[in-house]
Amino acid sequence: MELILEGIGHEYGTLSVLDGIGLKLGAGEIVALIGPSGCGKSTLLGIIGGLLRPARGRVAISGAVPPDSLNPFTFVFQDFALLPWRTVAGNVALALEHHAISPAERRERVEAALHRIGLGEFRDAYPKQLSGGMRQRVGIARALVVRPAILLMDEPLSALDAQSRELLMEEFLALWLGERVAAVYVTHNLAEALRLADRIVVLSRRPGRIKAIVPVTIPQRERLRPSAQAELAPLYDQLWEGIKAEAQVADREVIDA
Repeated sequence: MELILEGIGHEYGTLSVLDGIGLKLGAGEIVALIGPSGCGKSTLLGIIGGLLRPARGRVAISGAVPPDSLNPFTFVFQDFALLPWRTVAGNVALALEHHAISPAERRERVEAALHRIGLGEFRDAYPKQLSGGMRQRVGIARALVVRPAILLMDEPLSALDAQSRELLMEEFLALWLGERVAAVYVTHNLAEALRLADRIVVLSRRPGRIKAIVPVTIPQRERLRPSAQAELAPLYDQLWEGIKAEAQVADREVIDA
């Protein structure tokens, strides 16, 4: 299944936040969205996932949705969004409750999602008993339980400490490379984008327009090697130089607002 964005534009009242966004996401591809604060990254993610209707343009898919997918798109958010009175299994099962599936299939999907993200032994724990990294794993399992074609990830690691962030990046890659789940990944962290993405889309300051699309050709499995790190360093500099001046202006706009 291929995701197609054509001429996406959006405003909040008189504030223009996106303009002329055109992009394609192939099956199994990971695309990172970066740009200065307020450039419309999260708005674009919401439009892709159907939470917002764009003022202009369209979102389309080409090809068949996987037959076992209950939702073609599903979100993983920064703040975990877990229900504290539900167990790990109960939070994962929440994503299935409005789907007309049998209790047996619901149980099978929950157990499979917990197993895929390494949460089987924590199925009866409550969110307050878990670390931040473990809570985000629950959020990922909840997204996977509907077997999406595309994950929409809105800064999913930004609330975590450095150690948890590194561990989860490795788990993301194992999941994506093993099962080829496509993803649109919003982040402010350039190193994170370079570690995970096949392509990095650089958005301008508001209204967000595509300034550049930067391919990362080194296979993800090899990017931690010293030789790969040396090749990635110029890409990091290129990305930072591409957003630095606009990020400074956007930061002042946010503060003044």
